[in-house]
Amino acid sequence: MLSHREQLTPQMLQYAEKFDDRGEIRWLPYLMYFHAAGHVSDTVSTDHLGFRYSEGPDGQRASAGDLPADGPVRLMAGSSTVFGIGASADAHTLASRLWSKHAQATPWLNFGGRSFNSTQELLLFTLYRHLLPQVDEIVLLSGFNNLGLSRLPRWMQGDNGAFFNEHDYYEQVDAARERQRRAGAGRRLLARRASAPSPDLRDSTVPGLDEQLAHAVDLTVRHLDNWRLLAGGTGVKLTYVLQPLAPWVRERPAPQEQLLFGELDALANFSQAYGDICTIEAGRRYAAMLREGCARIGVDFLDLNPLLGEALAADEWAFVDRIHFTDSGHDTVAGLLADALDLH
Repeated sequence: MLSHREQLTPQMLQYAEKFDDRGEIRWLPYLMYFHAAGHVSDTVSTDHLGFRYSEGPDGQRASAGDLPADGPVRLMAGSSTVFGIGASADAHTLASRLWSKHAQATPWLNFGGRSFNSTQELLLFTLYRHLLPQVDEIVLLSGFNNLGLSRLPRWMQGDNGAFFNEHDYYEQVDAARERQRRAGAGRRLLARRASAPSPDLRDSTVPGLDEQLAHAVDLTVRHLDNWRLLAGGTGVKLTYVLQPLAPWVRERPAPQEQLLFGELDALANFSQAYGDICTIEAGRRYAAMLREGCARIGVDFLDLNPLLGEALAADEWAFVDRIHFTDSGHDTVAGLLADALDLH
């Protein structure tokens, strides 16, 4: 018998094959990881660098590594929601819906990185900005990953925040350190330099909600200030958008969402993992703190959660899981972005 996930969202099986933690992670210097490169399927296509293609009117396609023939572009930047996990095809991501329907004036490129925090989002733009023609506008839609990762123990936070797959990273580093120790006493000093803290020195305390919020906002605003400097130097309009999270949008999920969330929670309980941040109240607090931080550095801010909550009918299916959208959800969000940010 097919699961609810297989019945309602069959495209998610293709994402799982290549684009989640059980798939084929491509490890890269600096970024840590990025998408499979040159991947082609009915659901997802990526260029030779791993950027997902976006689609515009009349069958046009473009990506950071496969640009339009000429003219300026606009960027949808962020993490997996921008990449488009949940979309049944490239044509249904946020960048594609903007380019093909809601804001057609110039092409929109997909600058989303699955499971990226704000450090990685900034690095992705910094490392690949040289490929781009004139950029007229950047919409950075993000926010959940920084907050979710702020729940990890303090020893994992470092100077620039925790990142997904960090346990895998430290396991490999610790294994290498152990090999170096066994290789001889003369290499022990080197072995001590590149590793996590010794397990008995690690502070495994999980921060409380206030500390999680403050830490996530501090990281986000710090990195946004660098986005501002990079964008401002070339006259690019920059807007930071707090991404929708199902528990921040409405109290009661749609019927299909209820089935999917329940099934997913049986595999890995989202509410248990992220419990105290999964309320509308926590989402509004986070938005208020981000709004204040963005105002302080002069970056435009939009909280999309209440707008999406007002736009959706009570039984309207918008999420394939608590973070990622259905095709109709992508289209609704793209329309809200176009209206709220006066895109054209």
